[in-house]
Amino acid sequence: MERFDAIVLGAGGAGLMCAAVAGQRGRRVAVLDHADAAGKKILISGGGRCNFTNVHTAADRYLSANPHFAKSALGRYTAQDFLALVERHGIGWHEKTLGQLFCDRSARQIVDMLLDEAAAGGVAIRLGQPLGEVRHADGLFVVVHGAREIAAPSLVIATGGPSIPKLGATGIAYDLARRFGLKVVEPRPALVPLTLPGDEALFRALSGVATPVVARAGKAAFAEAALFTHRGLSGPAILQASSYWRHGEAVAIDFRPDAAPGWLVEAKRARPRASFAAATGLPARLADALAERVGIGELGNATDRTLAEAERRLRDWRFHPDGTEGFAKAEVTVGGIATTGLSSQTMAARHLPGLYAIGEAVDVTGWLGGYNFQWAWASGWAAGEAL
Repeated sequence: MERFDAIVLGAGGAGLMCAAVAGQRGRRVAVLDHADAAGKKILISGGGRCNFTNVHTAADRYLSANPHFAKSALGRYTAQDFLALVERHGIGWHEKTLGQLFCDRSARQIVDMLLDEAAAGGVAIRLGQPLGEVRHADGLFVVVHGAREIAAPSLVIATGGPSIPKLGATGIAYDLARRFGLKVVEPRPALVPLTLPGDEALFRALSGVATPVVARAGKAAFAEAALFTHRGLSGPAILQASSYWRHGEAVAIDFRPDAAPGWLVEAKRARPRASFAAATGLPARLADALAERVGIGELGNATDRTLAEAERRLRDWRFHPDGTEGFAKAEVTVGGIATTGLSSQTMAARHLPGLYAIGEAVDVTGWLGGYNFQWAWASGWAAGEAL
């Protein structure tokens, strides 16, 4: 049986960050994963360039049963802190829209940086073997990894959520949490395309059409692009709204968020022979589909009242999704290990000394655009400093 000061389960962003910080503080750390390579989710993120953080990171851009939980870790390890690490490693980066920071070259650079940081702390990284029994007795956690037994007084659950199972993601974090007395908030897919039922076939036929909108679900609203797919709705605005959407609820779309009130009546005054579809200024296929739904051809043939009602519908068009494309297409998971059982400062379990949970495994889920990586870095740093 090998002995370490801490075992980190999961060689993703949060696990590697935690191990590197603890290792550089003099702790003997082992990172265990069944995957054959570290950081697989990092490698596919951001189109292969890794949207590694967001300069607008704040706790109000995260979903959690306890909206205050993320404040401590995010406040103590900021986007600027991670950016400084990126620059120290000579990685070129650029800012895209809405504060999103990406590598100039490749997401591989972020993985290599984390592995270099872990190596600087003497971290042992063990990959490509199945995780077997995990037990706790006499102040020690023992993990069976392949043919080895590894023991340590501290165990960090950093195995993520079940999103993107083709990369090896599972719900093992929740099984471990329950085994050791932590509660789990119901996990569900987030940042995921929504599917439309058969009676919305008119819109499913618009596959490939995209347009800027404001999408609303629950109390959240996002001004970005929506994309129609052969199964339903996607695009950044929809992915954002999906995290807040609950089955049975509507998603409201404002197709003309920048239009002034009364714009359709004004269009009729200026060009009465113009078609409703042309007047919307939307992509032709989408405009035609909306015109068919509202039943308006030439503007001049419609009353002002009819146009005002059509304008209202375009401002608040209700779709009723029948589901999502599931964990297979979800970028992250909403829900997870309940924060009620964890310290927001150290990510340690309150009732069982030595147990920690970090990253996507925990009930903290960020918006699209680098927020979830920043939570991985911040929660990993917090636990690494506490180990």
